[in-house]
Amino acid sequence: MKSFEQIKSLENRYHMNVYGRQPVAFVRGEGATLWDSDGKQYLDFLAGIAVMNVGHSHPKVVEAIREQAGLLTHVSNLFYTEPQADLAQRLHDLLGWGKVFFSNSGAEANECALKLARRWARAHGSPDRSGVVVALGSFHGRTFTTLAATGQPHKHEPFAPLPAWFKYISLNDEEALDQAVGDDTTAVLLEVVQGEGGVRLATPEFLTAARKFCDERGAALIVDEVQTGLGRTGKWFAFQHYDVAPDIVTLAKALGAGLPIGACIAREEVADAFKPGDHATTFGGGPVPCAAALAVLDIIESEDLVARAAAAGERLTDVLLQATAGNPAVNEVRGLGLLIAVELAGEWAAEIVGKALERGLIVNNVAPNAVRLAPPLIVTDEQIARAVEILADILVGYGGAS
Repeated sequence: MKSFEQIKSLENRYHMNVYGRQPVAFVRGEGATLWDSDGKQYLDFLAGIAVMNVGHSHPKVVEAIREQAGLLTHVSNLFYTEPQADLAQRLHDLLGWGKVFFSNSGAEANECALKLARRWARAHGSPDRSGVVVALGSFHGRTFTTLAATGQPHKHEPFAPLPAWFKYISLNDEEALDQAVGDDTTAVLLEVVQGEGGVRLATPEFLTAARKFCDERGAALIVDEVQTGLGRTGKWFAFQHYDVAPDIVTLAKALGAGLPIGACIAREEVADAFKPGDHATTFGGGPVPCAAALAVLDIIESEDLVARAAAAGERLTDVLLQATAGNPAVNEVRGLGLLIAVELAGEWAAEIVGKALERGLIVNNVAPNAVRLAPPLIVTDEQIARAVEILADILVGYGGAS
């Protein structure tokens, strides 16, 4: 096995410099624990950015991948495969509606959703509709279109000009939403919780208004559940915390337990706007990622991980609040289920993340003043206590706390 310095040297020489990597190379994972190339053990409270909901190397996922890889890995989407058909049915049944398109990532799932919304609008006598309303602070992907949909202007600047059919409004600004959704609007694309935007929640009133305006003005409501779906927030889907139902839902991250798979699920009347040749992918919905995803759904159901995420998220929030009470370094602890941010009184997040890593805790700086925690849904109470102990101890050195 190569040393960390050997791995880092190869990376610096041969990999494009697009990631601000932490000074660790991981080689093994189990549950909520990771080990690096030097054998050091870490408590993973990031889960590959909300990917490893069922934990690292879950035996049932490993076996599903191994078994399917020994049978069939790829034939292209010119042919039927059983794992893809089974997974489409499972996702339909979880929502109670819908048809599915499988992609390789969340960005591609969102790309599909945007194309489908436009195709649907044009199939219903609105050939000139192209506008999409999105929220500032959102994150929807890194393709040109999904980057343009991402409400973070600083990410746009290096690649401008981007597609120009997006309108940006502040999250939870119902008046701005009312003004933005018009006769030219194809879709409203929203996250229930803005994960990359600092773990900021949409209000019930804002989501209700989005549904109302879409219904009145003939637009599709798309909910991006790439980071929040499949139990992360204490419901199968984050929108289920609200009395609002979307027309299109996008998934990825946790669906494949680390394998590349995304899904765009649309109500039947919307999905049927796509015709053969309108959209496609070479690898999306391949047998092995679909087998892994089926195992993930089985595990979440059999181990009751949706309820576990709700209970563990409440516990993590409570313990964080207790441990940081009176510390002026902490402005707020917020989130939903096991997607939580500690908002700081200063821009110390990157420094705190580095110190946590040195002490064997993995979290990340989702904003200059916010640290995100998103552990696997299988996290134990003891692991929660240990993570909070480390983080609270580090925070004592900030904001004048002592």
